[in-house]
Amino acid sequence: MPPKYKFTKEEIIEAALNMVRENGMESITARALAERLGSSSKPIFSLFRNMDDVLLETVNAVKSIYNQYIVVGLSSELPFKGVGTQYILFAKNEPNFFKLLFMSNRGEISDVLSTLPDIDDNYKEILGSVQKYYSLSEPEAKKLYKHLWIYTHGIASLIATDVCCFAAEEIGDMMSEVFKSLINSMKGDNVL
Repeated sequence: MPPKYKFTKEEIIEAALNMVRENGMESITARALAERLGSSSKPIFSLFRNMDDVLLETVNAVKSIYNQYIVVGLSSELPFKGVGTQYILFAKNEPNFFKLLFMSNRGEISDVLSTLPDIDDNYKEILGSVQKYYSLSEPEAKKLYKHLWIYTHGIASLIATDVCCFAAEEIGDMMSEVFKSLINSMKGDNVL
């Protein structure tokens, strides 16, 4: 009969998630995680090959939490604005998760249009919602997405790092102003 483990994989990942939530990803070591579980590291390594596997599954769990925010955003009356709002809300509610996913060094530096699909598994679905809802071509949708992501990421980063705080209404107004300006520019209604 196989040995009965003191913890499940899910319990270990939940403990790791809580550690990231409180102190960031760098807080997770085998010793610290075992201490959090009130155990030795043996139960961890009886269920995971090594700490890299623990860290990978922790990141995947963080992505799953982020994806729940995006699902809410995509089901909003204005899906693209909903996604932006949820992105910012994720940064506010889960700053260390946000920093892990969107403010970590990814190695090779590339342009924004190459980076977006790499850092957000929801990229194609979000881009599709922009194209469909606003009747834009793919290049137009990519341009709009790029500009608004840069703007939204700036707000989210300011919030996640406790540099600034914004009221929800203020965020909505700012995003709408930038969005309308970009749409007007793309549709040829340049006032300037």
